[in-house]
Amino acid sequence: MKQYITISMSLLTFLFFSCTSSDSIMEDAEDEDETTESVTELHAAFAEFDTTETDIYLSANGTTVTIEASGLPNHKTGYWGEGHTLYYEEDSSFDPTPTTLNENGNYDQVITVDAVPSKASNTTSTSLGSIGVAISGAAIYNDQEGSGSLDGAAVSLDWTGAHIGPDVYHYHLEPHAMSNDDKNLIGILKDGFFIYGRKCDSTNTYPTNLDSSGGHTSTTQHSDGEEEYHYHVINEIYSTSSLGDVGYILFAGPFQGSL
Repeated sequence: MKQYITISMSLLTFLFFSCTSSDSIMEDAEDEDETTESVTELHAAFAEFDTTETDIYLSANGTTVTIEASGLPNHKTGYWGEGHTLYYEEDSSFDPTPTTLNENGNYDQVITVDAVPSKASNTTSTSLGSIGVAISGAAIYNDQEGSGSLDGAAVSLDWTGAHIGPDVYHYHLEPHAMSNDDKNLIGILKDGFFIYGRKCDSTNTYPTNLDSSGGHTSTTQHSDGEEEYHYHVINEIYSTSSLGDVGYILFAGPFQGSL
């Protein structure tokens, strides 16, 4: 009799742990599916990117998107040397950094983001260097220059809020070559979320429900009626003694998505 009871209890224990392990595996699989959602075509916003300066394609079986960018802006700027077809004579107060753009230079940037990005449980501070890619093919930087604020470098920013430093052309302010007090797409950040101008397509005016990163969830001109999280240039003037009341910081962060 005792032997029978022991065997029965062993069987019950086996069944209990088997069910528990199976449930755990299924939950883990569901969690994995949530973080590796795949798609069969690129988000409509990617059609705005310059195909000469960027190569964008699905990767990792449709779970990620890879953006290969030339790093060269497709618009006029004083940082194209004199004689170049895109050379622009800037305002007399413009004091450029010594370097000019070179079509044969190596400014390439490659980033890979989730095809279906999601907000992370914790935010991540931006760092020095590129934090994203603009539709022009050039890099997006945050509101810092070197180890300090942007104030000291303000005079070197061209008409579209960008400069070269130390050797890569990049935007710090609202880039007027792409967006100027409007709802235009500017680019994509490294956490996979798109960034738009100061206005939102859902209301055709300045959004009032932005978080600390300038982001919110609403429809965009590229979301086909579906609400999705995205960033905006915050409608607050960036003013310093050297720059004056002319600029809007492009992105100060932190990242809201997973990196």
